[in-house]
Amino acid sequence: MTEPLHQRKGSIVGTVKAVLWGFLGVRRNADYQNDIAKLNPIHIMVVGVLMALLFVLALILLVNWVVA
Repeated sequence: MTEPLHQRKGSIVGTVKAVLWGFLGVRRNADYQNDIAKLNPIHIMVVGVLMALLFVLALILLVNWVVA
């Protein structure tokens, strides 16, 4: 029997790794299935949004530095 989605306990490091692999688009199926079983989907969404915002901010800072 699987745990309810909101009670899954995954590490922050594991969540960040899963999101980074998702950004790259390269992931083994076995690791993907392991992430689905262990990680909380809400945590994945929050980390994904935060990392996307950080990526956009880094691009903006890089462009401002190059243009200046």
